[in-house]
Amino acid sequence: MYTEKVIAEFTNPEYVGEIADADGVGEVENPGCGDIMRISLKVEGDRIVDARFKTFGCAAAIASSSMATRMIRGMTLSEAWNLSNADVVDALGGLPEPKVHCSLLARDAIRAAINDYRTRRGLPPLEAGPSGCCEETEPGNG
Repeated sequence: MYTEKVIAEFTNPEYVGEIADADGVGEVENPGCGDIMRISLKVEGDRIVDARFKTFGCAAAIASSSMATRMIRGMTLSEAWNLSNADVVDALGGLPEPKVHCSLLARDAIRAAINDYRTRRGLPPLEAGPSGCCEETEPGNG
């Protein structure tokens, strides 16, 4: 059912926890399944230097948040904002169709954390655009 990468990220997630003096924190939940994901960021300049997560959810939700935080470390805020759920799914080697929504939580938590970072600095939040909250992009197309 799950790929080896999903199992590895679920059983041995690297960036679990919170950043005490985080520059931005985003929390999202899926009311349908009950998964909750919280991502905190440390930013220097325009680059994410640390990202941590706390997730209450299934194996796919934990693996998605673990992979997403791994992927955005070192990215600019713009690059992290543009990370799609398909990018996360691809990095995990795929997710079963009923679990793809977990990758949406990761993308949305990252965007919420970036917007929290921006509003703390008096900047307007970014708009999600046409592929906004909870819309998926197909793997390979996002």
